[in-house]
Amino acid sequence: MNLTERVKNILLQPTQEWAVIEKESTSVSEIYRSYVVPLAAIGPVASIIGLSIIGINVPFVGSYRIPLMSAIGQAVVNYVLALAGVYVLALIIDALAPTFQGTKSNIQALKVAAYSSTPAWLAGVFILIPALGLLQILGLYSLYLLYLSLPLLMKAPQDKALVYTIVVVVAALVIFAVIGAVGSLFITYPTPGIPPRIPAVP
Repeated sequence: MNLTERVKNILLQPTQEWAVIEKESTSVSEIYRSYVVPLAAIGPVASIIGLSIIGINVPFVGSYRIPLMSAIGQAVVNYVLALAGVYVLALIIDALAPTFQGTKSNIQALKVAAYSSTPAWLAGVFILIPALGLLQILGLYSLYLLYLSLPLLMKAPQDKALVYTIVVVVAALVIFAVIGAVGSLFITYPTPGIPPRIPAVP
């Protein structure tokens, strides 16, 4: 599987690409090694550069750069938890399949969790420039990919796909809210009234 081709196809022709993915014989380690590991790193790497090198504007404080080690700590924690989060989400997708008249399959559920996350991971590049952070909303295209994948890979009837998608999305929001909360523990932002501290760029 070529990473660039898979990304392009899942974004531009998702229906056809899901049909290809559904038939692929692969493994958990292969999906992680060739796809999840490199793509999930986009956001964390971008956050280090955006927060520590480019810096952010804090209301009533001014320009501020997060200390490099804090940014690296947050990025590493977020990255590790994101890798784990994909697997947990796959377990949830798999466990919910019978509820929506689908067929359980660990590997197919992991395909759904991994490949439908593509837009969200790519949108992480906007963290490079914190002012563009709102453009991460483009990652919501992942929801559409998830909706397309469940009937094909998990064999859920089409009339069950929307509710199945909603339940999975709620589970994903919980998982990644936890990841964000844990990662934020490693970042200290300045408070209004205290002069901004702009560490020298290493």
